[in-house]
Amino acid sequence: MSKVLVIGAGGVGSVAVHKMAQISKVQPEIFSHISIASRTKAKCDAIAESVRARTGVTVDTYTIDAEDIPALSALIARIGPKLVVNLALPYQDLTIMEACLATGTHYLDTANYEPRDEAKFEYHWQWAYHDRFREKGLMALLGSGFDPGVTSVFTMWLKKHKLKTIRTLDILDCNGGDHGQPFATNFNPEINIREVTAPARHWLNGAWVETPAMTIRENFDFEGVGPKNMYLMYHEELESLARFVPEAERLRFWMTFGDAYIQHLTVLQNVGMTRIDPVIYEGREIIPLQFLKAVLPEPSSLGSTTTGKTNIGNIATGEALDGSGEKTFYINNICDHEDAFHETGNQAVSYTTGVPAMIGAAMMLSGAWSGEGVFNIEQFDPDPFMDMLNRHGLPWQVKELAGPLQF
Repeated sequence: MSKVLVIGAGGVGSVAVHKMAQISKVQPEIFSHISIASRTKAKCDAIAESVRARTGVTVDTYTIDAEDIPALSALIARIGPKLVVNLALPYQDLTIMEACLATGTHYLDTANYEPRDEAKFEYHWQWAYHDRFREKGLMALLGSGFDPGVTSVFTMWLKKHKLKTIRTLDILDCNGGDHGQPFATNFNPEINIREVTAPARHWLNGAWVETPAMTIRENFDFEGVGPKNMYLMYHEELESLARFVPEAERLRFWMTFGDAYIQHLTVLQNVGMTRIDPVIYEGREIIPLQFLKAVLPEPSSLGSTTTGKTNIGNIATGEALDGSGEKTFYINNICDHEDAFHETGNQAVSYTTGVPAMIGAAMMLSGAWSGEGVFNIEQFDPDPFMDMLNRHGLPWQVKELAGPLQF
């Protein structure tokens, strides 16, 4: 039996559970029973009803505060899953890992830990759990989303099949979708805005180079989308890639944003609405960014109005495996927002994270990937993961370019 408990009932959780249910219809040995829990049970119930209507599979639903370790441990013990899939907020990674240790349960997430009081996301907090998981004979898989996740698997696939070494790597994340809103985020607004407003960092010759947020901009013509402005940012897979691709001279991450998004975000920053420190309002403490999240559109509500495509991938340059000198390859996926909504009721940003979460879970539950301790996705054979991407909604393509990016 391969029971799985998903924690988190946002768009990513919805996609992951829908895709798990699809697998369970043909391979019940992988996902023999699916449960989902979050702070708001009504969201879990809505996902369960959609899954039942689309696939006929029953999903159990529960209420849980993922930061309450005793309550979460009790729920895990009650359900008895083989794996907990953490699709909640990054603040909750460590408490969920503690509950998994307490109950002897394997763990998976899509984004690394971030403290509430500082916009700083690094792996060291979770890497510190390696010995505790190893001693319990448990596996924790970190970063099984798209970026981090698929972009890391793309990198390791290139190292296995195309490049002996990687000298430079650029990750390009383009969302060419239009949701019709003046300003909205395609995933959790609090996490999105903290990420975008943090200082940019990239890896260069063995050290981190930090620059002010959203100050380095380039234009790139994305297949299926067209020319878009993209901004240099920090993203957590750069940290793990610097560790697992030690020969890399330069690692960079780019994300596209429209002018309207930048204008709105600039105003919100200027008036203090993106602050994460508490302020006093009518005698009580509030955090401006959390208030802003409450008044912005819920990302999971945007699926029915979003059109266009995403295009996410890697451009890597290095020594070719065949000995033909230095080569550059571009490997990417293009995902259609409307197709994603038709299949799961969610837009493509949720889809491109939820599908890899399901695949990572399937890798663990099927035994294709195994180990004792805390692992990043780069540490496993990329081939079975890449095969499932092609078969479950995120087909990829690879082509050779004339050379690396000229900026």
